[in-house]
Amino acid sequence: MKTGFLPFDANGNMIRTGRACTGKKGVVSSGRAEASAIGTEILRRGGNAVDAAVATAFALGVCEPNASGIGGGGFLLLRDGKTGDCVFLDFRETAPKAATPDMYEPSGDGSNKARDLSNIYGGRAVAVPGDVAGLLYALEHYGTMDRREVIAPAAALAREGYVVTPMLHGDMQEHAPQLLQYGDGWRFYLKDGAPYAVGDIVRNPDLADTLDRIAEGGAEAFYTGDIANRIVRQVQKDGGILTLDDLRDFRVRILQPVRGTYRGYDVISSPPPSSGGTHVVEILNVLENFDVGSMEVNSAEYLHLFSEVCKMVYADRAAYMGDPNFVRVPLQGLLSKDYAKLLADRFDPLRVHTPKCGDPWHYESPSTTHFSIADSEGNLVAVTRTINHFFGSCVVPEGLGFLLNDQMEDLSIYPGEANSVAGGKVPLSCMSPTFLLKDGKPFAVLGSPGGIRIISSVAQVISKLVDHGMGLEEAVGSPRMGDDQTAELIYESRISRQTAVQLAAMGHRMKTYPQWDRIMGAVNGVQYLPDGTIAGAADPRRDGLAMGV
Repeated sequence: MKTGFLPFDANGNMIRTGRACTGKKGVVSSGRAEASAIGTEILRRGGNAVDAAVATAFALGVCEPNASGIGGGGFLLLRDGKTGDCVFLDFRETAPKAATPDMYEPSGDGSNKARDLSNIYGGRAVAVPGDVAGLLYALEHYGTMDRREVIAPAAALAREGYVVTPMLHGDMQEHAPQLLQYGDGWRFYLKDGAPYAVGDIVRNPDLADTLDRIAEGGAEAFYTGDIANRIVRQVQKDGGILTLDDLRDFRVRILQPVRGTYRGYDVISSPPPSSGGTHVVEILNVLENFDVGSMEVNSAEYLHLFSEVCKMVYADRAAYMGDPNFVRVPLQGLLSKDYAKLLADRFDPLRVHTPKCGDPWHYESPSTTHFSIADSEGNLVAVTRTINHFFGSCVVPEGLGFLLNDQMEDLSIYPGEANSVAGGKVPLSCMSPTFLLKDGKPFAVLGSPGGIRIISSVAQVISKLVDHGMGLEEAVGSPRMGDDQTAELIYESRISRQTAVQLAAMGHRMKTYPQWDRIMGAVNGVQYLPDGTIAGAADPRRDGLAMGV
């Protein structure tokens, strides 16, 4: 589908403007213009936000193959505009049943990499993909259109082709050796064994055929029969343990989202096994103890506060978070405002502290692409999907055209931890699809890719919307920082050198990144404006575009 928009100029430089929009009927903000165009066309034809979300998701799997696709999984948060009810669909990948805590030999450098990188590349990195099951469940239960109608545009895009952007070219270049090694990904993601050039058109007829088969046969066509056989055959050929039973037994999990409040706004986000929503709320709960609105955005005072709060919260994440079917998670405590006050009292406005987890059990009762869509009926959809690392495991099953995830890398290869490898376990995630409501009415839909930085990126954008009254485009484009248990404050170089010097004097270990860097996430969002208009903004750190109808 042609959109007339490319995120780069004739010299291959990223264009940082022109990514926002407004609409009356609905808005789609996603990681690629082609996918946003397909989603808005579904809205134009009378589909609701869920119909548009499913169409957008399948399209992103075609034109943003480095970040998501039907070989991966994700989370979908939705709100029914008629009832106001919210539901969370967990279709994140699960570890094969035969997975064991000792199946990877650690590299010895303290990282979560296996010595032979087998939890990152190749068949042993592949977890059971949930994408198709999750998207089609959402369509069947909450959409209004036929699956053939919403999948057909993605299949057409795969046949007609999409443009290689500088970012996609860079990812192809980085992973070319692995794409040549596993399956037949080289046929679609390389050209004569080398990366496609910026501006080239990539066509993927095998993926188009696979999508046609899913459109015709539904999830069963993916999880049983020929497609399943090809997936398992390729994974096992490349050293993996995935079986036909693993695919056949995959189930979408329907969960209640976590909820919190921030200065009069309701915050609705992702529950475990994602850590994202819980810790977004935890960050906001701690920030509520400070007059953030009086601080200059990205001043030393402001960044010091965010850095210290993020370190506290990420320490809690490391200590307590995992798949709740395998470990006890003190969810109520982590969401408690009393617990947040305890953390806030540890803050020293003048110097750095050593990150250490608190004890949320005292507050507990017994009892990686993102897109956002909203329509005029108040239907909201926030979807974060991933194949984990860019290009995932680099395994492409012969004749199917799509990449399989390397989600096993998101489980700890060290036994005895909350997130250690186990058969059937859902890996811990930071994915944080999030809604903001004001007085019970939709205000914003947000989320981001970006691994460990998702949580802090989403929290920063929420704070800028609420504490500083920024519009969505300004809040998404504003320079961001990141900090976690490494105690290294990373920041985009649009933040002044003088500010960095002040922070270093407080004891922060500083590391600068380019002015716009995707390590800080890529928040794609939608906001309802007071006049009834819906605004969208796509993060200029990646290839996205917001489009309205």
